[in-house]
Amino acid sequence: MSNKSRRSFLKNAALLSTATAFPAIWNNGFAHRASGKVNLACIGIGNQGGSDIKSFAKTGLANFVAFCDTDMGGPQTQEILKMFPDVPRFQDFRTMFDKMGSQIEAVSIGVPDHSHFAITMMALALDKHVYVEKPMARTFNEVELMMKAAKKHSKVVTQMGNQGHSDGNYFQFKAWTEAGIIKDVTAITAHMNNARRWHGWDTNIKKLPAAETIPSTLDWDTWHGVTQMHDYNHDYVNGQWRCWYDFGMGALGDWGAHIIDTAHQFLDLGLPTEISMLKATGHNPFFYPTSSTIKFHFPERAKMPACDITWYDGVDNQPPLPAGYTNTQLDANIPPAGNAKVQSSKLNPGKIIYGKDLTFKGGSHGTTLSIIPEEKAKEMASRLPVVPESPSNHYANFLKACMGQEETRSPFHIAGPLSQVFCLGVLAQHLNTTLKFDRKTKQITNNKMANEMLVGLPPRKGWEQYYKI
Repeated sequence: MSNKSRRSFLKNAALLSTATAFPAIWNNGFAHRASGKVNLACIGIGNQGGSDIKSFAKTGLANFVAFCDTDMGGPQTQEILKMFPDVPRFQDFRTMFDKMGSQIEAVSIGVPDHSHFAITMMALALDKHVYVEKPMARTFNEVELMMKAAKKHSKVVTQMGNQGHSDGNYFQFKAWTEAGIIKDVTAITAHMNNARRWHGWDTNIKKLPAAETIPSTLDWDTWHGVTQMHDYNHDYVNGQWRCWYDFGMGALGDWGAHIIDTAHQFLDLGLPTEISMLKATGHNPFFYPTSSTIKFHFPERAKMPACDITWYDGVDNQPPLPAGYTNTQLDANIPPAGNAKVQSSKLNPGKIIYGKDLTFKGGSHGTTLSIIPEEKAKEMASRLPVVPESPSNHYANFLKACMGQEETRSPFHIAGPLSQVFCLGVLAQHLNTTLKFDRKTKQITNNKMANEMLVGLPPRKGWEQYYKI
């Protein structure tokens, strides 16, 4: 960040903090008070970011005031630019906040995992509401700082983009847990067995990909954010970033938030005490294994027993299925993985939940649970509680929360510990080892290198200020 931008950042933060002390005056400056819409700036307008913009538009509650993308003008941005040709455009989020801060009430962040942190921290410092895609950030410490910043700016609304957390599974899991239908859970199997972008790559890789010419539309420096610079290669951008430890969170960070989220929240799992790599096919220091089995151990909580979550990914690494598990055909309600047009596995991404008396199977995103075997489900049908319908999808929930009409369902204090579970799992994958974790001190106790990796490498020069709250 330039000295001028840094001065503007601090100046704007001070001005906005003053403005929040006079909400009646400040809020009158926003169009939504009269129009029923939230002034939304969108960082990331291609791929998932573009999908988010279309979803926000469908709510009828968003007034788009700025678009930002480090590859503004790239092929993946064209659909959104044609849909909304008059929205001001930026390539650097810092410049966007400098020039448009007074017109922005909330931001959506649909960019690579490694870029979530700095954008979110600047938005929170400027008292902007934040919708950020899952997982919240790439390192355990970054998630920790994001939670602390959200707590400090307590009037700011936050939401992580695990969209199913506003659909049927959320309300069903909540109702069934409160009614004692889901109880005494001791084991959960979570699985995502579709092909991933890095499957088929050379797992004997010895170095990062060779340098290629940077596209003329791409601001490669700003794309890196807090991470150290890499030579450009096409296998780092447009979703390929998810493959690399340096930038993304692999299959676990991508799909874990759509599969484990409700169990993690309503079973009050918190953080694990042990994370064990049971399988890591094709392990290497650069990109994710082609198959992973990771076991997370969560201790007893209040009146709930200890619980293990075992995560399976990889097309050749499907989990064992319990007796009575039938109807494995693909579910059209579950989005395909990554850039695939169809599911590549015969088994839907999802979960199996083992309670003391009952076993449940479920899919991903908002897909609801069912009791297995089918005979048991029929026997229980008359005793199941009524599940309320969702009053708003995930995008409308965020915008309504910005206007004080609802509370977000995946705020940072709920989504943060879930994201940290993924960060711990990724560390176990990266080092291909078992990690012991102290929930009170939030330290890894049996591996010095892994404990240091909770924080990760120092931020790139010029990006240090985002780590200060």
